[in-house]
Parts: sequence; C-alpha cells; structure tokens
Amino acid sequence: MTRLVAGLRWVVFLLAVLILNIPVIVTLLTSLKTTLDINAYPPVWLFAPTLEHYATVLTDPALDFPRYLMNSTVIALGGTVLALGLGVPAAYAMAKLGKGTTTILPVVTNLRALPLVIFAIPFYLLYQALGLLDTRLGLALISCIINLPLALILLVGFLQDLPQEIEEAARVDGASTFAVLRHIVLPLARPVLVAVAILSFIYSWNEFLFGLILSTRNAVPVTVGATFFITSWGVKWGATAAAMMLSVLPPLLLGLVSYRYLGRAMLAGAVKG
Repeated sequence: MTRLVAGLRWVVFLLAVLILNIPVIVTLLTSLKTTLDINAYPPVWLFAPTLEHYATVLTDPALDFPRYLMNSTVIALGGTVLALGLGVPAAYAMAKLGKGTTTILPVVTNLRALPLVIFAIPFYLLYQALGLLDTRLGLALISCIINLPLALILLVGFLQDLPQEIEEAARVDGASTFAVLRHIVLPLARPVLVAVAILSFIYSWNEFLFGLILSTRNAVPVTVGATFFITSWGVKWGATAAAMMLSVLPPLLLGLVSYRYLGRAMLAGAVKG
C-alpha cells in the first residue's frame, strides 16, 4: 500500500511538472525542428532533431544574438554587484545602528511592490537627460534598483538575528565598525549574500520592460533581442524558439544547480541567523 501511495504521488508530481512546463517543452521541440516540420499540418511530433536554428542564431551576423547574451551578462552581473555593494552597508546600518529601519526600509520595500511600468516614463526622461539611454551602465543601475529591496529584506532579517555579543567582543579588542563588518559580519552572512546574488542575477537577467524601453541597439538584453525574430514579414519560429531557449538557459541552470542551497540560505537570512 505504501509503494502504491508513493507511486501515485510520483505520477501526480510528474503530471504537474509536465503540465506546468508545456510552453517550455513546446518551445524546445520547435527549436529542434526543421522549418518544414514546424510549418507542417497537422503538427509533427516524431521528427529528426536538428540544431540548425541554434547555429543560425549564434553565427548569423545579421542577428547579433551573441551580443545580446553578452549585454545581459554584463547587466545582470553589474546590477547584482551594485545591489550587494549598496545593500550590505545599508542593511547593517538599519539592523545594527538603527538608521532608517522605520522609515527608509518600509518606503523602499513598498515602492518595489508597485508596478514597475509607472516608473518607465520618469526613468526614460532621467536617462535621456543623463545620457544613459541604450547603455549597459544604465540598465545595470535599473537592475540594482529593482533588486535592492530584496537585498535589504533578506540582509536586515539576517543581521537583526545576529548575536550582538559577537560584535561587542570585536569592539572590545579595538575593531572599528568597518573591521567588524568586513571580518565578522560578512563571513557570517555569506549564505544570505549568495542567496541575494543568485536571485538578483536571475531577476536582472529576466528583466524585459526597462530593457525594451531604455535600449535600442547597443545595450539590448537577450530578453528583448529574442523578440527581434518577430517581424512584419512573418515570424521565424525556429530561430525565435532557439533564441528563447538560449535566453532562459543561464537562469534555469543557475536555479537548478543552486536551488537547495538557495532555499537554506533564504531561510537562514529571513528566519534565523
């Protein structure tokens, strides 16, 4: 009976996974079909897979898709580093020094709860005035702003539970605030820092709205570049599917590799230090 229940659970689990991932599966199958098979009616389910669309996407100079991948990588890494660089000292000041815990933190987190589209026009006008339109730096700053509330929530939650006696012992030995932060707090907060870095990278990579509005050519991210295969002359379904699969691959692999560690790290930062 126990084996039957376990087997039924696995069947339900596999069905749920299959149903929830139907769009991804269909996109993957489309990317592996020839153009003839893609346009066939009724749809072809048994076919000889081909990588011609991936080769086209990665090697055709007219598509420029590798540059979109590089743009997304630079933007996501830049946004992650900036979010950590600003979030760590800010969270320490809030959690340990009592600065802005009741004012800045609620304002920042509540702003993040608002739809991002309402910030589109103000940011566009600001970037136009500052010369940051269509730049990797500009989109990295946007990614930082988007990820900073998450960084603050996780880091403040962790630091508030960090025993004060550890810092007091270091200060008795003559350690400055910077030394305590660098040699005591940061090593202890490593699991939460990793969680923030992983989530920030994934969110930055998947950002579409500001990439569409604030870039035109030089800093186009891969999420926007994948839509360029849809033209007024038609849709290159094979190339579009291949571009979409390539664009989701980095965050997908990162999530699969780190999901167990990510869960423990987020729990440690949000609940208990």
